[in-house]
Amino acid sequence: MVVQNYKEVAIQISILVNKLVSNGSRLDSFHFIGISLGAHVSGFVGTLFDGKIGRITGLDPAGPMFKRADIYDRLDPTDALFVEAIHTDSDYFGISIPVGHIDFFLNGGMDQTGCARSRFASILAYFPVYGYVICDHMRAVHVYISALNSSCPLIGIPCSSYAHFLDGRCQDCQGIFGGTCPRIGLLENSGITVSPLPQQEKAFLLTSSSAPFCAHHILLELEVSPLEKSAEVEVTLRSFGHPNIQQRLRLQTKESVYRRVMAPPVVLCEIESIQLKNTGALFYRQGDIHIISVCISEFPITSQREALCVKNIQLGRSFPWSHDFVQLCESY
Repeated sequence: MVVQNYKEVAIQISILVNKLVSNGSRLDSFHFIGISLGAHVSGFVGTLFDGKIGRITGLDPAGPMFKRADIYDRLDPTDALFVEAIHTDSDYFGISIPVGHIDFFLNGGMDQTGCARSRFASILAYFPVYGYVICDHMRAVHVYISALNSSCPLIGIPCSSYAHFLDGRCQDCQGIFGGTCPRIGLLENSGITVSPLPQQEKAFLLTSSSAPFCAHHILLELEVSPLEKSAEVEVTLRSFGHPNIQQRLRLQTKESVYRRVMAPPVVLCEIESIQLKNTGALFYRQGDIHIISVCISEFPITSQREALCVKNIQLGRSFPWSHDFVQLCESY
């Protein structure tokens, strides 16, 4: 019933907007922020004003009944001079397709860090309904509020897919964005400076599990000598006063270079040490691993910082290898 009446809600809002405009307000000064179904309500308001309202922010726009809807019936880039969306639950309550000029997909747009993973009904007896059912869906709201209250940047990286983003294939905002990365918050056009504005461009970013939700994108690059058998290496980044960040890489006999994006809560220069561990030795029956180099670098690049690399590591079965980065910040 609510979905069926959303256009009536939009019409009532448009009556208020008309009254404000008749008293001197400008259409391009309006910024609608819609949550879930409210994102599509905002979009229909924009349709009623021929896309001349200033801005619409869709916070995990509703997905059920809207993914295959005509653009007249859902949020889309023509509804305002600038339309943005933040996706956090696109596999359940939210919509999975891009609906704005720029669409931010947090942690791939689906499962959010700190939210329950399983949705099976039997689990409801053990988890609060909020944390179990709508934690992912409402994360867009909490992240947006945090972005308004915090100086910690939440920057998106344009990429064709989340998998390509995690594999380190997208590290900057060149091309369609002209080198300026979009940012969640109140910057004009989310910081996008190119004209005309792109449409339905996907941008990916990783976040932490709690406010201010900021994480820093670090590209891990590992190069190994040819292997006789498959192996597994666990990489740990450590920083003072923060949880360790870990990433496991499965090494294959036909590959020698591996890349993966990690998301520590601190910038590159505050990472104190890196640890490598041959965790797959018993399972994969692999002996010592000769690592030609392991490098970490921050992106998008905001200065002339070079990647931090350690070379020629012999990683045995029994003992982890670690390397300390002493006074790394002062070295730049």
